Amino acid sequence: MTATADFVEAVAGFASGVVVLTVRDGRDDLGTTVTSFMSVSLEPPMVAAGVATTSYLTEVLKRQDRWAATVLSSKQRALAGRFAAEGRPSARILLASAPHHRGAHSDALIPEAGLSALECETRQTVAAGDHTLFVAEVLAADYITRDEKPLIRVNRRYLT
Repeated sequence: MTATADFVEAVAGFASGVVVLTVRDGRDDLGTTVTSFMSVSLEPPMVAAGVATTSYLTEVLKRQDRWAATVLSSKQRALAGRFAAEGRPSARILLASAPHHRGAHSDALIPEAGLSALECETRQTVAAGDHTLFVAEVLAADYITRDEKPLIRVNRRYLT
């Protein structure tokens, strides 16, 4: 399968899903839950993720170009909550009890059992109100599955 075909398969139908974004910063692993994640381009395959401008993660993403985005399944609501909590610890601690691995291209921690995981490289940042959009090229689709339903969040509530 081509990179574009992998990308289309990975994001098809998940544009409004909940995503855990992770990045490796030296010896630390950081992550957050994002609900503003979308496909931007098919050629080259690109996505955009919105992160609060005042967050420490935005500062790290401006230093570290490579990161991972995992589209969560409806069974991963607790994981989404852990990554969304204020004052959350390192992503390593948040994923300690969940199957995960390091991405080959980003070295970021990638939770398993999601719907798909993409490894990305930031190509552009855009200030957008109180958020920064990280527009990134998709380097690889780490995994893709259609066995589960996506975790969806609308009006500050998860849909069941």
